[in-house]
Amino acid sequence: MSKTLVVNIGNTNIRFGIFSGDECQTSWVINTKPYRTKDEFYSQFLLFYQTYQVKADEFQKIIIGSVVPQLTTVISSALKKIHGLEPVLVNRSTPSGVSHKSSQMGTDIYANLVAAHYLYPKDRKKIIIDFGTALTVSCVDENGETKGVIIAPGIITSLNSLVQQTAQLPEIELAPPKTVLGQDTVSCMVSGMVYGYLGMVEGFIERVNNEVKDKCFVIATGGVSHIYKPLTDKIDVGDHLHTLKGLYFLGNVAGGIIGSFLILKSFKLELLQESE
Repeated sequence: MSKTLVVNIGNTNIRFGIFSGDECQTSWVINTKPYRTKDEFYSQFLLFYQTYQVKADEFQKIIIGSVVPQLTTVISSALKKIHGLEPVLVNRSTPSGVSHKSSQMGTDIYANLVAAHYLYPKDRKKIIIDFGTALTVSCVDENGETKGVIIAPGIITSLNSLVQQTAQLPEIELAPPKTVLGQDTVSCMVSGMVYGYLGMVEGFIERVNNEVKDKCFVIATGGVSHIYKPLTDKIDVGDHLHTLKGLYFLGNVAGGIIGSFLILKSFKLELLQESE
């Protein structure tokens, strides 16, 4: 079965996904910073391939989506050197069934909208919450029209800023707090970051629902989405591979190989399993 490598270059992390047919079988993440040269990426990618027993010659396509322009060419060149394939670069201008009017929309947000539009109930408006470097909330209607986007500071971004700007606060690991009221510095900080952002996210969902006059289907993705999904009944599905799936769809549409119906059919089973 043909394999596709999908790469999502973000401000904090670079996520890789290996798709066999339409299913993501393996995924891993590396840090975006510090920035590296083509040769450094080449060596690092080969090391991960060895770790995950990936053979460079088993891929038929490479798809890249990026919000870090200075890394797009470097990573594309490194992957081309490894695989002998010219990567398909997708962005907000790649055609799909989702329309938008922005000349500044990030590729990740566009991919989130596309994946939501094709993978979830066609008769529902969708909200996608991406817990990334920035917290983004985007909304697409039943016809694929983008209703709008919210951008706020990301959880980890805010936490790092708090620690760096405050002399006596320690670095902490984000995890579900045992209680809302903390009993020491660490538990107080964890509660503030988790429940503070949870309240903001729930508020965003309610306000978007009011604005579009509907109860939207809500998808959560991004690095720390797994912490927030179990704490609220306002998020319907959590899927940390959601953005990759959107990029996969866009890359195959750009290559003219498959249609949305095939992706929808195969992904639904996987998503139902992940949401159980």
